[in-house]
Amino acid sequence: MTWRLVAWGGLAVAALVPIVGGIWLLTLPAASAYKVPPPIAASEHDATIAALKPLRRQRPLIAIVGINDMTETTDYLMPYGILKRADVADVMTLATRPGPVTLFPVLKVEPDATTAAFDAAHPDGADYVIVPAMSRDDDPAVVQWIQRQAAKGAVIVGVCAGGKVVASTGLLDGRRATTHWFYLKDWRDNHPAIQYVADRRIVVDRDVATTTGISASMPMSLTLIEAIAGRSKAEAVAREIGLPGWDERHDSSAFKFNRPFALTAIANTLAIWNREQLGLMLTPGVDEVSLALVADGWSRTYRSHAVTFAATDAVVTSRNGLRIHPGKIASDWPAERRLPAVGTTTPAQALDRTLAGIEMRYGEQTADFVAMQLEYPRHRNP
Repeated sequence: MTWRLVAWGGLAVAALVPIVGGIWLLTLPAASAYKVPPPIAASEHDATIAALKPLRRQRPLIAIVGINDMTETTDYLMPYGILKRADVADVMTLATRPGPVTLFPVLKVEPDATTAAFDAAHPDGADYVIVPAMSRDDDPAVVQWIQRQAAKGAVIVGVCAGGKVVASTGLLDGRRATTHWFYLKDWRDNHPAIQYVADRRIVVDRDVATTTGISASMPMSLTLIEAIAGRSKAEAVAREIGLPGWDERHDSSAFKFNRPFALTAIANTLAIWNREQLGLMLTPGVDEVSLALVADGWSRTYRSHAVTFAATDAVVTSRNGLRIHPGKIASDWPAERRLPAVGTTTPAQALDRTLAGIEMRYGEQTADFVAMQLEYPRHRNP
């Protein structure tokens, strides 16, 4: 009798799951279109730029810090690529331990130094510390290092869910801030002293800056360039990367856990028979921003994963000197599973092209699903 009860119980649970799941899905909101918010007041933008002005070095020192075992790909690489391209500051990638940094969801890179080596070379600290999302919000080594850098006068910039790491340092208590939409509720529940600001891509409050989702690191980097070197320089870099305009405005209401997002996540996760590993050739001089956006986007579909490949296992040096490990050793990749070469468009166009490619391969819902993860107001017909 016991085994029959267990079996019947299992069948009952299996029968209830779709019913309960269907009810849960019906409680979720429908998707809402992104509405272009009104322009930012000049006084607000001027205050943001003033708050980010470098106070110590004429040529600032910027440190991008990560933990070795999992740091978000685009959060780590996009600020590096844009700020190095601008050449208005010395930019260093750091890790808390020796060895490469494994990025999520794809890529592995060699940082310039460990945080200990950085401290030895720069005892007075950085001017800016950029904090990406990490697999652990409260890693003691990175939390304590950020706290020490803040005490030395660095402006701390939490990119996307890097705002959760910054929150763990206590530096956001009593400050205005923002973060990625997906983590917002837990972030506010765990840190009630934070004053959340909606409808802003970038929020700066007393030497601590935070941003919304992954794609916000592009306007954040340009805003930082403007603070360091002026509007004309930021506009010149924006033209180079293909971004016609940027500012702090954002429609936060368009990004939430909704029914289409949940349905796509469930459907793509269950399609275990239909997974693809897509090859992305890693070439010397590759643009870090484009590489990050393409690899990151294709690895968030729940249907595919991008992997870089090269003919040897030697590290490949990017456009601005970052050393990248190939994911696979291969001289070529099957044409039907090979992604287009990186670098044929500007970095800003790379994400739109990626989303268009995802839509063509997996459908509009999956493309929107990826854009939602990146908290990116999608531009169609790139």
